[in-house]
Amino acid sequence: MQISQIRWTVKSGWQSPPEFSAQADLVLVFAEDNFFQTENCYAQLRAVFPLAHIVGCSSSGSVLGVEISDGDVVATAVKLAHSRIRLASVDVQAGMSARDAGMRLMQELAGADLRHVFVLSDGLLVNGSDLAQGLNQAGVAVTGGLAGDGTRFGKTWVMADAPSKDGRIAALGFYGEVTVKSGCFAGWEEFGAERLVTKSVGNVVYEIDNEPALELYKKYLGDRAAELPASGLRFPLSIQATKSDKPLIRTLLAVDEAAHSLTFAGDVPQGYICKLMRTNLDNLIDSAGLAAESAKPAKQGVVGLCLVVSCVGRRLVMGQLTEEELDIVKEKLGDSTSITGFYSYGELAPFSDVMLCQLHNQTMTLTTIYE
Repeated sequence: MQISQIRWTVKSGWQSPPEFSAQADLVLVFAEDNFFQTENCYAQLRAVFPLAHIVGCSSSGSVLGVEISDGDVVATAVKLAHSRIRLASVDVQAGMSARDAGMRLMQELAGADLRHVFVLSDGLLVNGSDLAQGLNQAGVAVTGGLAGDGTRFGKTWVMADAPSKDGRIAALGFYGEVTVKSGCFAGWEEFGAERLVTKSVGNVVYEIDNEPALELYKKYLGDRAAELPASGLRFPLSIQATKSDKPLIRTLLAVDEAAHSLTFAGDVPQGYICKLMRTNLDNLIDSAGLAAESAKPAKQGVVGLCLVVSCVGRRLVMGQLTEEELDIVKEKLGDSTSITGFYSYGELAPFSDVMLCQLHNQTMTLTTIYE
C-alpha cells in the first residue's frame, strides 16, 4: 500500500500530487470549504487521479495527520497492492427510506471476499439510525459517518466519482487480502436524574418526563440557550432501551420553538431511558486512545491508513485541546499509519464486542486499513 496526502487552499491551490497519482486506486477527500461543492473541485481531482475512486464529504473540520483544518480541502491518495475496492452510491429521493438505501448499497457491493464497507452519508437529509439498520442486513462490518457543515447545520455534501451533491450516500467496499479494524469510544459523563422519553417520533423528541423537551435543555443551558442548537452540542443525550443495554449518545441538530421539540442526529425512541451528558476533557482524550487500541494492527510497522470520524460536538467542547485526541491516536498507531478523516454530524460503527453497526454521536470512531 502506498499513501500520499495533499491539501488545497484558496491561496495556493493543490499541492503537488504523488508520483503514483496516475495509478492510484482511491482518493479520499474531506473539506470545510465551498470549493468542495463546485464541479471544478471534482474535475481537478479526476484530472490528476484518472483511475481512482474519488470519495469524500463536507466536514466540520478536516483531518490530515494530527492537524484539524477549516477553509481547505484535504485529499489522501491510496494505491493498493493486494486488495481491491468497489464504490456504490445512491441519491436519496422523496419517499425512499434510509433503511432501503442502506440495503441497496450493500446488495450492490455484495461479494464472497468483501471484508468491510466504509460509508459516507449526507448528514442532514438522511436518518442515520435507519441507514445503519439497512446496512446491517448484509452481515458485513460497516463504519463511516455523516457529513458535516461546520456548525451551520445548513447543507451537507458527498462526492462519489462525481461532483459532490447533497442527499447522497456513498459506500466503499474493501475486498481480498485486507485487514480492517475499528474502535469507537465516547468519554462523556452522565449527570442529573434518569429520565424517560415520553413522546417522540423518529429523531424528534417532544416530551421528556411528560414535560416539553426543549424546556429541559434550556434549563440546563442557562444563558447559552440563546445559542441553540449549536450550544446543545455541549449537552448530548444518553439513551438506552433498558438499563442492561449499552447506551447510545445522541447529539442535538435543531430545535422547534413552536413545538417545544428537539431534533437529534439519530432516532430517540419513545419509552427509552435518557440522561443528559456533560464534558469530562480527560475522559474525552482518553477515549481516543481506547479507540486507537481497538483499531491498531496486530503487527507494528505495517503501512496503513486510519480514517477518523469524530464529532463536531467534541470539537466545540474541547476547543484547542481537540488535536490532542489526534496526537494520542498517532502515538498508539505509529508513524507507518497515515491519518485522515473529518468531524461529523454522526458516526457509524459497531460497539467493540458486536458486529452490528449503529449510529453514534459525540464519539471518536476509527477505521484502520492494512494489507
